[in-house]
Amino acid sequence: MPSLPAVQSSNASFTPSYLPVAVFLGGTSGIGRGTAEAFARYTGGNAHIILIGRNASAATSILSSFPKPTSTESGWKHEFIECDVSLIKNVNATVASLLPRLPRVNFLVCSCGIFSFDDRKDTPEGLDIKLAVTYYARAVFMIKLLPALEAAAKAGQPASVLNVLAAGHGSTVELGNLGLKNGYTGMRSMHESVTYVDLLHVELSTKHPTVAFTHTYPGFIDTPIARIAAKLVPSWDINKAGNITDAGEFSLYALLTAARGKAHMKGETSDDAEKPPVYGYGSSEESRAMLEHTEEVMNSNV
Repeated sequence: MPSLPAVQSSNASFTPSYLPVAVFLGGTSGIGRGTAEAFARYTGGNAHIILIGRNASAATSILSSFPKPTSTESGWKHEFIECDVSLIKNVNATVASLLPRLPRVNFLVCSCGIFSFDDRKDTPEGLDIKLAVTYYARAVFMIKLLPALEAAAKAGQPASVLNVLAAGHGSTVELGNLGLKNGYTGMRSMHESVTYVDLLHVELSTKHPTVAFTHTYPGFIDTPIARIAAKLVPSWDINKAGNITDAGEFSLYALLTAARGKAHMKGETSDDAEKPPVYGYGSSEESRAMLEHTEEVMNSNV
């Protein structure tokens, strides 16, 4: 892992000649917030930044802190869209409202989630609420924003998706039990959501090779979710947790490095020839089943 100064230096080299468009799902709290703030800081606010979440007051505070370019000629814009992502019909509606006015999207950062050991609690749509927030909501954004991401890539611009969750901490899944209708535990739900993200990344990166997909595990960071976790697991000392500002720097680094690596893989010029931290491993029976299952859930809740 590079040092924080190296990460900051790399992030500072991001000086786009175009107006970057970035969507932050879960951008009003935790690492999503830290990443959005880092993105605004390094672009000087000269970007179209969209925060999506439930907390309007938090969003107002975050957006007001972003640097504001003195000129409006570039078309920069900072906005918040309220969405309860526990309901997939809300997620579908939100994405549907975005697509007509976003001909391209350069960056999508997904960080929404729930930490709980509780028994299964179904949403009105019949989904486990932890999987709904931590996986299905993210998946709908990834799938439905693909046309806009591919449009950015076609224009010679970065097209990069980052999922901040728990890369490397997944578990095996049963293809006949996707969604965990059987054998449910709170811990199993959290572990399988990680693998679900991995499998979807594999399938989408195979079908859409111009878009970079990255899954990271930032470690124990002082976020609202981590504070809940620390109460449930006494050995997790919140006083030893990292901070969201530094975590946001590393997340932005992963997002931008993946995009630069994708450009390098296509033979384009790049100031940073590093490969993406996570790249597609090739379609498989599991990844195909994951996409099929996810699209069924997505299309059943409109």
